[in-house]
Amino acid sequence: MVHSMTAFTRLSRDAAWGSLHLELRSVNQRYLEPHFRLPDSLRDLEPAFRETLRHRLARGKVECSLRFESAGEGEALTINRSRLAALGFALQQVRAEIPDAPMPDALALLDHPGVVEAAEPDLEAIKAAAVALFEAALDDLIEGRAREGAKLAELIRDRLAGIGEQVATVRGLLPTILERQRSQLRERLAALQAELDPQRLEAEIALLAQKADVDEELDRLETHVAEVERQLSQQGPVGRRLDFLMQELNREANTLSSKSVVAETTRCAVELKVLIEQMREQIQNIE
Repeated sequence: MVHSMTAFTRLSRDAAWGSLHLELRSVNQRYLEPHFRLPDSLRDLEPAFRETLRHRLARGKVECSLRFESAGEGEALTINRSRLAALGFALQQVRAEIPDAPMPDALALLDHPGVVEAAEPDLEAIKAAAVALFEAALDDLIEGRAREGAKLAELIRDRLAGIGEQVATVRGLLPTILERQRSQLRERLAALQAELDPQRLEAEIALLAQKADVDEELDRLETHVAEVERQLSQQGPVGRRLDFLMQELNREANTLSSKSVVAETTRCAVELKVLIEQMREQIQNIE
């Protein structure tokens, strides 16, 4: 379901009038940003190409390069007899006025503007072929974006599994964290040679436990992970939603790090940030 914004395709089409060569290249971009390089004779196809891109792609910088090569060999050449006759009449007048003036040879006459007319190619047929070639290339580009998107989704799911493992690790550490807090508080009181009644001690421990309680952060991390997984299975563009979810995951990882009271949870929080950043980098390429 996930499509990358990065892909490349090149297609050609040959016919009696010549050949067309088309390249489509797309890279990541926040919005859809098409760029076209078309021959002057086919420039009026650009609006139709833009509209097709707008309906089939949502994001990405897309570069389209179309090159047309006319079939030079076998082209019919036609002599414009009236033009040639007019040129001959003009030469006769020149000779009458200036008998010694050198006369042009046959090749020079053919080179005179308007004497030789090359058969014009069927421009409508070329445009129709260009449109068909563009649509075929776009199909190929989208297939390439889908293939790369599937690989990106697989990489993201691997990181989601890693986040799940870190969350499970922190949950398993919670009893140890609470006991560590109790021990540290008792050690500090003993160092100060202070006496504290049991009720006050439990109240202090409860306060510390509340400050270091990360159950909500772990719950939200699991919720965000489930939502990322759901988005990966959705139809249509999901890149912006995934990018937002990365921000939410990173926020919970930061809170978890700030509440850490043992080295193990600090290590887990750091690993979470690494996994989230790896996903965020991949998501920058998702449509």
